[in-house]
Order: sequence, then structure tokens, then C-alpha cells
Amino acid sequence: MFETMEIFRMAHALAQHAGARQAVVSQNMANADTPGYAARDIAAFAQVYDSDRGAQSPRITRDGHMLGSETRLEFTVADDPTAVADPNGNSVTLETEMLRAVDVKRQHDRALAIYKSSLTVLRTAIGRR
Repeated sequence: MFETMEIFRMAHALAQHAGARQAVVSQNMANADTPGYAARDIAAFAQVYDSDRGAQSPRITRDGHMLGSETRLEFTVADDPTAVADPNGNSVTLETEMLRAVDVKRQHDRALAIYKSSLTVLRTAIGRR
């Protein structure tokens, strides 16, 4: 039931994106001193998430269904084009990665707030508080 409601699907996708981006940020921080390492990032959530995709195409809801699409998002990790390399070839700056980590935390908190608020509205609609 909850998977078919767009608001829950969007909040879940936002949390997934935040988790994937946090993994990339932590990998960048871990390799901050590795010579030749290029800073990486994931595209913004608005570019990855397509809200109309679920309404226009069939979806797989059971293993036996064919020709449907799963609701998984694909996150492509790419080198950060704005990063400037040091003399040793490393393009990771810890200040930038810390700012990205804060942005990821805010994104995850936003996903949780959307989910909790939607649950409250749903509970109110069915008469339970």
C-alpha cells in the first residue's frame, strides 16, 4: 500500500540518494591524501528522480510480472568537474567534502521529515492519531 503512494516513494528515493551520496563523500574523505585520486560526486536528486516515471509505465510488483520497470534509482558516480587538482594529482578538498556531508545530512533529515509528516496526515485521514 505505501509503495504506491507517490509521497512515500519520493521520500524513500530521497533517503536512498542521501545514503549513496554519503558513501561517495566518505570515500572522497578517506582518499584525501591518495596521489592521483579524483574527487567524485553523484548528480543532484532532482536530476535523478523522475516523479512521472511511475505513473506512465507499468511496474513490477511481483516476481512473475514481465516488461515492467522496478522503482530502483540508478546513481552514477562521476568525477567532480569543479574540483581542482593538487600538484600530486589529488582533487579532494576536505572543506568541500565537509560541506557536502552537511548537505547530505540535511537531505536525509528532509526525507525523514517528509515521511513522518505524510504518516501523520495518513493517520489523521483514517481517524487514528
